[in-house]
Amino acid sequence: MDIFSKIKEKLTHEFIDIIEWLDYTDDTIAHRFERYQNEIKNGAKLIVREGQTAVFINEGQLADVFKPGTYDLTTQNLPILATLKGWKYGFNSPFKAEVYFVNTHLFTDEKWGTKSPITLSDDRFGLVEIRAFGTYAFKISDAGKFITDIVGTDNNFTNFEINEHLKSLIATRFTDTVGEANLPIELYAANTSELSETCQDVMKPEFLSVGISLEKFYIENVSMPEDLKKEIFEYSRIDKLDLDKLTKFKTAKAIEAAAKNEGGTAGAGMGMGMGFVLAQQMGGMMSPQMGGVQQIQQPGVTVPPPMPTAVQYFYASNGTQQGPVSFEQLQALFAGRTVNRDSLVWKQGMAAWTALKDVEELKSFLGGNTPPPLPNN
Repeated sequence: MDIFSKIKEKLTHEFIDIIEWLDYTDDTIAHRFERYQNEIKNGAKLIVREGQTAVFINEGQLADVFKPGTYDLTTQNLPILATLKGWKYGFNSPFKAEVYFVNTHLFTDEKWGTKSPITLSDDRFGLVEIRAFGTYAFKISDAGKFITDIVGTDNNFTNFEINEHLKSLIATRFTDTVGEANLPIELYAANTSELSETCQDVMKPEFLSVGISLEKFYIENVSMPEDLKKEIFEYSRIDKLDLDKLTKFKTAKAIEAAAKNEGGTAGAGMGMGMGFVLAQQMGGMMSPQMGGVQQIQQPGVTVPPPMPTAVQYFYASNGTQQGPVSFEQLQALFAGRTVNRDSLVWKQGMAAWTALKDVEELKSFLGGNTPPPLPNN
């Protein structure tokens, strides 16, 4: 380039008459207006469009900030810069300053997620791990603070650059919020709306500290390991079901699986025998509704009798009902003189409360029992 070309370039770029930025991208947040040696002509026109803010920086120090509009750059429109430059009586020569245009429209559908699982303590399942992801929306609320604290000297700052910082901030605050919520593990996935609002309230001050406003925050999914999920589902079903019915149902399923076993004669015999047991259990389950069903027995198949149930006794002490207690416990109470021969007792099947001495199986407590005389031949 010869001397005349250099002079032409200098004259073309030195005195800027119009300062504006036309954004042709969807991801640029801040753009530095470039011109020759940062020189701006006195009286130059500044055009700030809707969705933009213009920020003037002088030697790394924040100066004037302009909202949407058209301005003629004079000492009246640049009061802070005029003070920094020491223009007491105005200026007539070009001046140097860096001009940044900041995009203030809403940036939506930004992604976030936890890079590592979050470890939580649950009262029922112990230490568990969850992951979460979602979206958020933000916009620049304080362009000057954003330029000085985040952008620095970057001439074209995109949302990809800020997103890396924001994602780390979100993951940290989300972990803290979830840990302090102390909810049952299954409720995190069921209350994403409430949890999203809480997280947004917690994160807003952090965003505002660097000139960013967190407008929306959504938790789209909270996931956990598949084995833990199955355990939670099983726990919730058991909590809602009648345990006795659940046991009978699982017994029936086990019997059905055994009956389908093609393991030869032994397997067939087991299937037949367990089928009879199933029929008896089903008959017992249906008897309250159908008035009882006779047990079906096949010739040559012996079914054991039901297990005996322990007898439980109630007794009266100081005018109040006590119990139930077992036979051995009642015997110990008699030995300790908590009850005596005249104490009233009752068990299932008795018509009324009866003195201990008159209950046949309890007479052994009284001692001195002798067998009656043998009958005369």
